[in-house]
Amino acid sequence: MKIYHHVARFSTSTRFQLIDITGIVEEAVEKSGVANGIVVIHAPHATAAIVLNENEEGLINDIVDKLKDLTEPDSGRWRHNRIDDNAHAHIGSAIIGAERVIPVVNGRVARGTWQNVFFIEMDGPRSSREVIITVMGE
Repeated sequence: MKIYHHVARFSTSTRFQLIDITGIVEEAVEKSGVANGIVVIHAPHATAAIVLNENEEGLINDIVDKLKDLTEPDSGRWRHNRIDDNAHAHIGSAIIGAERVIPVVNGRVARGTWQNVFFIEMDGPRSSREVIITVMGE
């Protein structure tokens, strides 16, 4: 079995932001030489998440709006905000999840037509964020 790791580093520019990392994931799968297996996409941050969805501006804005509705970023009720004013981002990451596993079939990421891979920033802007991509298979 082959195992390939790639770490993608980037910055974010707003408090809530979706960054399309599909190309980075597909490039890692191609470089891995894995024909059939899985790719694991992991955000090693407690205030970010990974999702698959359509890259359409209206939908991206809808997702951000819904995340704000769900996590109430300006709520004074979150106890964690007494320490670090980002409880909403921790809650969002806990609900959504910081990783996704996608099959690799015939050397390609097996995603649907309208499925792109997004890093979701909920505690930005941040000068340094990363995503760990691990490809495993044969």
